[in-house]
Amino acid sequence: MTGTVHDNQTPWIADHIRRFEETGGYPRPGVADLLLTTRGRKSGLLRRTALAYVRDEDAYVLTASNAGADRHPAWYLNLLATPEVTLQVGAATFPATARPATAAESARLWPAVVAAMPSYAAYRTATAREIPLVRVTPAARAG
Repeated sequence: MTGTVHDNQTPWIADHIRRFEETGGYPRPGVADLLLTTRGRKSGLLRRTALAYVRDEDAYVLTASNAGADRHPAWYLNLLATPEVTLQVGAATFPATARPATAAESARLWPAVVAAMPSYAAYRTATAREIPLVRVTPAARAG
């Protein structure tokens, strides 16, 4: 993905991105964080946000919680439209392909997601929507 990247402007997310960059990719000790860049489904602009993740084999698993809001986060809608994304994990930046987890994958992965970020359990009860999990696989191993 080439072009100017536009960071999420939500104040706490913008601060998280800044801390991610200042710490070489480790803004919260003990929490696995990454930066996700998607292509805006309406604007076509590159959009970057900070997210926690868990690993599942070679995939990074993201939670489209939107803090328990009744709508999906923009980054999730963007990757549904264009699944080719860029991840930054630690100091490494690489292309990847995203897809929603299947129902069986989500059921299997949800306990690990909540163990990593307990707030996701509360988010799940705060909304009537199903909170999607997303598997993001580095492009060299996408499939």
